[in-house]
Amino acid sequence: CSSDLLEVFVVLVIIVILIAIMLPTTPSSGPASRLSTCKNNLKQIDIALHNYADTYDAFPPAYTVDADGNRLHSWRTLLLPYMDQAPLYKQIDLSKPWDDPANAAAFKTIIPGYRCPSADSAGTHTTYLAVVAPNSCIHPTKPRPFSEITDSFGETLMVIEVDPEDAVHWMSPMDADETLVLGARPESALPHEDGMHALFADGSVQFLSAETPTAKRRALISIDGDDK
Repeated sequence: CSSDLLEVFVVLVIIVILIAIMLPTTPSSGPASRLSTCKNNLKQIDIALHNYADTYDAFPPAYTVDADGNRLHSWRTLLLPYMDQAPLYKQIDLSKPWDDPANAAAFKTIIPGYRCPSADSAGTHTTYLAVVAPNSCIHPTKPRPFSEITDSFGETLMVIEVDPEDAVHWMSPMDADETLVLGARPESALPHEDGMHALFADGSVQFLSAETPTAKRRALISIDGDDK
């Protein structure tokens, strides 16, 4: 009897092993998977930016301002209708600052498309920042028509991914200035090993190495720079 039980046990073990071999592997949640998700988030942001541009004939400004020039709302808020967040967008009072109590409900909302899975910052924070300078694709306070971008779209930065320590609330009208873009080095705090994802005006998402020469990065920021 014990011999029969042993044979049954051996057969069961073999079956379990065969099933384990045949089952599809579960997608990894490791660095490669998170890197891919992060890249896809930027592609979603790109689609939203271009849909916005199709509607308004220009990319959005980095932030809106009131009559006194005070910052009100981020480009990320302006993109909400194009990020499948139209109901949330309608709840926001655009005439009042992003952190005004009137916008408390939106302030507490997490937008998955604005969050990198590798980031360990608060859920409402984003590591996707527009590159903002007077001569950048995303102008600080004015819409940027395509006609003003005379450089190659594939050589013009729009949005970069930053380290979680530089993350901001997704509603915050704060982004990446030239200092942040030009200052990234291999020894710096980086969102991914050796560099960061970067979204370009042509819709491509490229990995921007921390070893990219400063002159090259400066040219990428400009909408009419010499990228040679």
